[in-house]
Amino acid sequence: MRSLRDGRRHSRPVHRWPGGCAAAADHHGATRGLAIDLGSSGVRGWVPGRGLVTGPAPQEGRGRPVRRGRIVDAESCAELLGHLADTALGADRSGAVIVLSHPVLAGSEHRSLARDLLTALGPSGVVVLSSARAAAACAGPRGGGPLLVVDTGAEITEVTLLVDGTVADARQAEAGLIDLEPEAPPADLVRTVLDMVMSMWRQDKHGAVSGALRRGPVLAGGGALRRDVTDGIAGRLGVRVHLADDPATTVVRGAGLILDSVLRHTGTGAPAVLPGRTR
Repeated sequence: MRSLRDGRRHSRPVHRWPGGCAAAADHHGATRGLAIDLGSSGVRGWVPGRGLVTGPAPQEGRGRPVRRGRIVDAESCAELLGHLADTALGADRSGAVIVLSHPVLAGSEHRSLARDLLTALGPSGVVVLSSARAAAACAGPRGGGPLLVVDTGAEITEVTLLVDGTVADARQAEAGLIDLEPEAPPADLVRTVLDMVMSMWRQDKHGAVSGALRRGPVLAGGGALRRDVTDGIAGRLGVRVHLADDPATTVVRGAGLILDSVLRHTGTGAPAVLPGRTR
């Protein structure tokens, strides 16, 4: 298992988005779009009315463009995103909005590069938001209040505390499914999740973590497909958990719901009310 990253030592800053997401271009009047989950194991897209679109595998010899939640090969990443956009939207991306989710503790360099790569695809608008917001939109209980999102991917695991849809705290461990030994029980991964939750709980002065645990954490990512992982997390925390039908696509489907909200409001000029955010 790799080092734990949190809001204190050995970490990148916790990002608190005042409105939950940031737009890089004016998407007024947009009528179509693409939601993207750019992960270490690959890229997935979601198109309203069409569903899941899977991006191509990295070219042989090029390696994976995203490692441990960071873009490490911009050129290869641009090619993957371009192929996905061609498949989902066609060559002409005018009049389209692209929504992309990023790890909660992704650094500013990663977020800026991702935004630049998307803008280069030629859409009318780009929305960048955290994967925790997207997961909450898909699988979180309705209504406001505190919510914990545990996202276990191929190479990183994140625990995020959302309060009324806004990121209040987050932890990240550079450990995921790729670090598990074949056929071995995921005890270390479950312990890592427990350590991150307890670290948040010790720093929480307002009871938000306790409230979120009473509601039950949302589990997302490929790790949530493994029963031994979900049972281990639920058992160690002593709480129920919330799972979407397909946890591996929870983030991209949640980003798709947020895209739907954006598209519904662009024609009227009204601000979009993002799923998972109280009115």
